[in-house]
Amino acid sequence: MSQQQFENFTASQLYCDKCKVAMPVRERLLLVLPDKEIYDYLCTGCAASVGQREITAGDKVMAQAIAARRQRRSLPISLR
Repeated sequence: MSQQQFENFTASQLYCDKCKVAMPVRERLLLVLPDKEIYDYLCTGCAASVGQREITAGDKVMAQAIAARRQRRSLPISLR
């Protein structure tokens, strides 16, 4: 497996101290800075903050490029 597959993770469940169990989470944009975006993970059971994720400008551009490349690959040859 290549390292590129594991560069951009988003959590679907995290442990919540209030609920005392791993719970599904929502990702909420918390802060936008010139060089990065900070996201907060919120427990869907009690709305407590259970973690954060930072995306730098370089990571965001790379993710968009990869998504565009995958989309082009999925188009039929006649539409390329």
